[in-house]
Amino acid sequence: MNANDRTPADLLRSALAADPGRPLVTLYDDATGERVELSVATFANWVAKTANLLQGDLAAEPGDRAVLLLPAHWQTAVWLLACASVGVVADVGGDPAAADLVVSDPDALEAARACSGERIALALRPLGGRFPQPPEGFTDYAVEVPGQGDRFAPYAPVDPDGPALAVGGLELTGAQLVERARADAARLGVGPGTRILSGQSYATWEGLSHGLYAALAGGGSVVLCRHLDRLAEGGLEKRIADERVTVTVR
Repeated sequence: MNANDRTPADLLRSALAADPGRPLVTLYDDATGERVELSVATFANWVAKTANLLQGDLAAEPGDRAVLLLPAHWQTAVWLLACASVGVVADVGGDPAAADLVVSDPDALEAARACSGERIALALRPLGGRFPQPPEGFTDYAVEVPGQGDRFAPYAPVDPDGPALAVGGLELTGAQLVERARADAARLGVGPGTRILSGQSYATWEGLSHGLYAALAGGGSVVLCRHLDRLAEGGLEKRIADERVTVTVR
């Protein structure tokens, strides 16, 4: 990857330039049977649309704080990179009452109502589907994002030394995040072609790194697994073989 990358958005741009067609994020949900795979190009397109939604419709600015009440999921990964693209602090599992905006899954809607700013709800349905009935007081992400632009340019350059991520009591600038991700990639032996299978939550730095950032920093890809406890006996071994997984973290 590019040694000059200093923000998560830089890492994504380098991945896009290197090989846009390769897989980047694959999601399995063993509660629903869903499998979704996004190439670097498709993922980057979702990030651009979401960043345009953030900066345009939601009027988010660098330094604003977005609380993400979301599981380890491909759409969460999109929001993390969209926040980084705009310069918004992604506060994973933070306090909605202290946020400028909140992004919630269906299970956290009541907690999300404590946010006095913009509230966005993700149905997390297969193929990015909408809510059958949008939650009152929330913007349905799946309704608003498709019409956004496919290219994104921030109104102001994102400062690598500005706050970028908060998780589990840890707060990192963009540059610190990239440095940590590179160190984790080196520790795990991540390089081009590496496939990391992660069943970890996004509620910790380790879960975020293993399930997104380390792969981006090292040129690898991730296989996110929700509800691994529902997988039949022998199913994990088969998945590891089918997905050509080289690193497993649980």
